[in-house]
Amino acid sequence: MSIACENIFSAPPPGKVRDNSGKFRYNGKNIPGRHAPPAEAEMDQIASFQVNHSLLGPGIYVSRRDGGEKNPVTTFDLRVTRPNREPAMDMAAVHTIEHLGATYLRNSPRKDEVIYFGPMGCRTGFYLVMFGRLDSESILPLIRETFAFVASFEGEIPGARPAECGNYREHNLTNAQYYARMYLRALEHPCLVYPD
Repeated sequence: MSIACENIFSAPPPGKVRDNSGKFRYNGKNIPGRHAPPAEAEMDQIASFQVNHSLLGPGIYVSRRDGGEKNPVTTFDLRVTRPNREPAMDMAAVHTIEHLGATYLRNSPRKDEVIYFGPMGCRTGFYLVMFGRLDSESILPLIRETFAFVASFEGEIPGARPAECGNYREHNLTNAQYYARMYLRALEHPCLVYPD
């Protein structure tokens, strides 16, 4: 039995404009059946866009904390390259690091704390989401172990078969290992707090 999927591209998304306050406003109308914000809704700029990327270097940073006291969750910014000053990582390498990093983290002694590991859209690093109110220093050994695993990995990349991955052809272990080694060197003297 096949299920017809709704074509989400059939109607254009509402327009958005930025005002001088740094907030976004949607000036279009709601699209029926979509979860779009109401017309003219103000939207706060997300925390990661408030970090001065011109000063940011490789490191491990607390991007945000959510969940309150009962269910704390910490999102880490694992920044591998210097945004806008070094080339972004190539997508095939990023994809390989994602597969290897996720495999290692979900098999590590801290696997029950791991919620998500994946790439940033800008391809300058990765996000790691973990249960707990954690700080950068508390995960430094885990991140070193993860990237050492990537740097020394040999064999078939986990989850890189057609039935397992939506883009199984786009992997590059050699480049992934280059970036992993580069990041490990940066973590010898780690930056653990966002620059002012």
